[in-house]
Amino acid sequence: MTEYRAQVEELLSGYRRSREQLADVHRQLARVSASAQSADGLVTATVGARGELTDLVLDGDAYTRYRPSELAAHIVRAVREAGAEAFSGAEEIMASVLGRDTDPGAVLAGTADLTASELAVAETCDDSDDSDDSDETFEDQNWLDDSEWSKSR
Repeated sequence: MTEYRAQVEELLSGYRRSREQLADVHRQLARVSASAQSADGLVTATVGARGELTDLVLDGDAYTRYRPSELAAHIVRAVREAGAEAFSGAEEIMASVLGRDTDPGAVLAGTADLTASELAVAETCDDSDDSDDSDETFEDQNWLDDSEWSKSR
């Protein structure tokens, strides 16, 4: 019985260490932040470790210098660049706790346990979703059958 209790205590101790390490990784990832600016400095985007936009600064001149579509493109580009930088920072954090044979980028992307053939299938499925052969449009369709309503008035 004493040997069993010692094994349980050892397992619990390992579990507690793993949980503390996981909590530390989460705290480190929460601090990851990266910013990127447009070439002219009128757009600055800041993102977190998961690429979520946490701040966007638009200089007042951006509204007069760019058409809306151009401004949107600058914003998207800045967010993408900041996201790539933040992802690199998150990869460094993950690499410090993962085994040497584990790709931290794949873990962060959610593809770590997928094989190349599974990823290829997923990509072809995504492409098929874009091809909509339906020419049906619902723009001019009246979804309310008001014929009964007008008779009752």
